[in-house]
Amino acid sequence: MTAGSLAGPGTRGVARGGLANMAGSALAGGTGVVVTWVAARTLGAAEAGAFFAATAAFVLAGGLAKLGTNTGLVYWPARLRATGRDHLLGPCLRAGLLPVVVFSLVLAAAVWVAAPRLAALTAHDAPAAAGSHTTGLRVLALFIPLQALTDVLLTITRGYRSMRPTVLLDRVLRSALQLLAVSAAGVATLWTAASLPILALAWAAPYLPVAILAGYAARRAYLAGRPPGATSEPAERDRLRRDFWRFTGPRALAAVAQLALQRVDVLLVAALGGLGAAAVYAVAGRFVILIQFANQGISQSVQPRLAEALSTGDRAAANRLYQVATGWLVLVTWPVSLLVILFAPAYLRLFGAGYTAGTPVVRLLAAAMLVATGCGMVDMVLAMAGRTSLNLGNVLIALAVTIGLDVLLIPRWGALGAAVGLAGAMVANNLLPLTQVFRGARLHPFGPGTRAAALLSIGCFGVLPWAVTALAGDGPAVLAVATVVAAPAFCAGAWLLRGRLELGAFTRRKTQEAS
Repeated sequence: MTAGSLAGPGTRGVARGGLANMAGSALAGGTGVVVTWVAARTLGAAEAGAFFAATAAFVLAGGLAKLGTNTGLVYWPARLRATGRDHLLGPCLRAGLLPVVVFSLVLAAAVWVAAPRLAALTAHDAPAAAGSHTTGLRVLALFIPLQALTDVLLTITRGYRSMRPTVLLDRVLRSALQLLAVSAAGVATLWTAASLPILALAWAAPYLPVAILAGYAARRAYLAGRPPGATSEPAERDRLRRDFWRFTGPRALAAVAQLALQRVDVLLVAALGGLGAAAVYAVAGRFVILIQFANQGISQSVQPRLAEALSTGDRAAANRLYQVATGWLVLVTWPVSLLVILFAPAYLRLFGAGYTAGTPVVRLLAAAMLVATGCGMVDMVLAMAGRTSLNLGNVLIALAVTIGLDVLLIPRWGALGAAVGLAGAMVANNLLPLTQVFRGARLHPFGPGTRAAALLSIGCFGVLPWAVTALAGDGPAVLAVATVVAAPAFCAGAWLLRGRLELGAFTRRKTQEAS
């Protein structure tokens, strides 16, 4: 069988959507790093820490406002189509969308009112920054409904198997507008003093045009997929709403807890270790978000197809999708994590000499990301199998781990204590669902592609650079030579292993059976 014949229709669709989403995610992650650099360079350490704390609070509030619909609005439309109940798609979308609109407005008002208290809590070691921190929080509060609405509307389009709106509007357009606006605010500091509220406004303003365009894309997807003359009975709609929220409710809490795992540590470092330590930690951990974007890029493409396979009981197809997608994820993310470990001091010096203290933080989080990405999108697989209650329990355990370790270790070790907490949470939040997915659904991510991608990445970006630096030292020139040698070796290895990695799915050739 040739490499091209390995790619079935399901994985080919996942590959195309996942590749586009990963490319957009790479752009979004890259612009996020640049935005972090602008904030670190233009604001003082205290105000930079306040900016990162404010944006963390904004993302947490937006995640809470979505009420878990980023899973429910993919799972249920896919299930309705797979079971021949297309006439209920409209009631399903309304069941998820309207509560988000109402709740996001309530949360925006709550953040506006609570802004002075939040600022005082996280800026206790820098009272001079509390005023601008309060204003920055209130600026961001105005955009919480737009953030939540954008994400939910784009989720609806993904439920119709369309990745293009997510890639073009969220990954490309919003990221590009954020980069331009924040860069303009940074350039303006050449003539005026840097301002946290202005930077916050520049960062959040792109949600307005993107929300409008996302609404248009969602309406277009719904009208294109609506069966002609579709009607539904009140009893059907009531039952669907109950089933929708019975499934989505636990996921709402899990989604907030998942976001808290990614963002609450910045707030805890600010509250327990000071704004300066929060700035170091946020800068050191920025690459983690880049890898999470790659994970999200693949998992969002897999999600509707996996939901359809599991809803019809096709475990073999579900397992194959999970394993192939995990192999691609490892192939993309493990080289990044290994390079970050290798270049940690040089990476941090880009943001300023004061940030190199975060080198142990970078290396610890990169090692934890190797474990997390090696398990694939396991929490999504567990949710698509209908086990949202287990998913919630896992995330709450992981959140308890990170908060417990943070409270214990941040006062002693600062940013490194928070990194220990996040690393422990990553391991718990992946190994627990991995065990449950295997025991409950007999699914696992360790297919031939995953093993090949892991060994290739470790050989090229782990063993090879280690051998070079062991022989010639670890100076910048030696590290550059090691990378120059590793990159073509990795590309050649991926080409030779393209059959095991199922890279033929990324081509446009029709699948042909080997004779």
